[in-house]
Amino acid sequence: MSQSRTSLGVLTVLIILGLATWGAWARLRPAPEQTEEEPEMSDAEAEVVESVVQQFNAEIPTPVVGVPVVRDTLRISVIAKARAEALREVKVTAQVSGIIQSIRVRENQEVRGGQLLIQIDTTDYALSLANSRAALQRAEVDYEVRLLQDEMIEDPELRAARAERAKILTGLAQEQVNVRRAEIEMAKTRVTAPFAGRIADLKVVEGQHVGGGTELFTVVTLDPIKVSVSVLETAVVNLEEGRGASLVFSAMPDTTFTSRIEYINPVVDLQTNTTRVTVLLPNPDGRIRPGMYADARLEARQVPDVVLVPRTAIRETEDRRTHLFVEQDGRAKWIYVPLGRMNETLVELLGEPGSQEWVEPGWTVLIDGHQSIIHDAAVQLVADVAAAGGRPTR
Repeated sequence: MSQSRTSLGVLTVLIILGLATWGAWARLRPAPEQTEEEPEMSDAEAEVVESVVQQFNAEIPTPVVGVPVVRDTLRISVIAKARAEALREVKVTAQVSGIIQSIRVRENQEVRGGQLLIQIDTTDYALSLANSRAALQRAEVDYEVRLLQDEMIEDPELRAARAERAKILTGLAQEQVNVRRAEIEMAKTRVTAPFAGRIADLKVVEGQHVGGGTELFTVVTLDPIKVSVSVLETAVVNLEEGRGASLVFSAMPDTTFTSRIEYINPVVDLQTNTTRVTVLLPNPDGRIRPGMYADARLEARQVPDVVLVPRTAIRETEDRRTHLFVEQDGRAKWIYVPLGRMNETLVELLGEPGSQEWVEPGWTVLIDGHQSIIHDAAVQLVADVAAAGGRPTR
């Protein structure tokens, strides 16, 4: 035990001596020269440096990606928000008052047009109908009695006038109306589907008393389903009925539904400055439900026979002049280009054939790795700039 304490004391002394020696050396050694910490370069400064390096190393090929210039049809689209709605939707209400005797349907059930769905108790209506029929029979007997001797009248016009008068005096005409009214009231106790569809929002139960006008359920048509797209007034002028449409619903982001523009509302909403554009989608399995939101892409215009390049090919100088690079014999050639119409991925080139701004269809235009090269720089076409050791365009 005493030996351990002695070893510990020796170790402590050695540590103290070591620290004292290091402190003395630190005070006596010459002070290092002060240097300022160099700040990191920004991305923009790095591009400038890389551009300068390229100027002095123009013979070192820069890895780039190129694609052919094409002459094709430019398809311009309008992107807007959309919402699914039932093609037809009717809220069915009770036409007569009474106790609900039976409900023969459930929510989401498919029904046929005219199918019996709810039966209201018929007791009171059956009694009313029987009473009206009895009154009609009495009126018919009275009518016949009044006309017993009219067969002897030779003048047909006089006989007709007497018959019409007898109808009024006996109340026959009114009783005929009463019977018809009672039959209609009786028929209204049967609540049927106004058309084929699905049942939604069933609001009543068996045994419940309902009055005339009470909402019972809703019938909707879901195949096809209607999608209403809200398009800004500035964009709707480019749309036409019959053009293509594609939709992606938030609930099904991996599925694209394609169809066409069915019709365009001729009125602009003054509150939102939008116009409703309607698209119909087949929906046999009912996956698309009313109320679902979607992103819609509507084909707005087709511009045929134009020279097209990817938008990623276009660069801009400090004075906002647009240009691109084409690859010719392993060299990058800088060409100023005027731009026309564009969509999300492609842009139209407006240069005249034979002019300095002309880009020939079939030439290879650079779309990646070209952000810092100069005119006539050596380039190497590759499939992947990063894999080839280059710097991809962000």
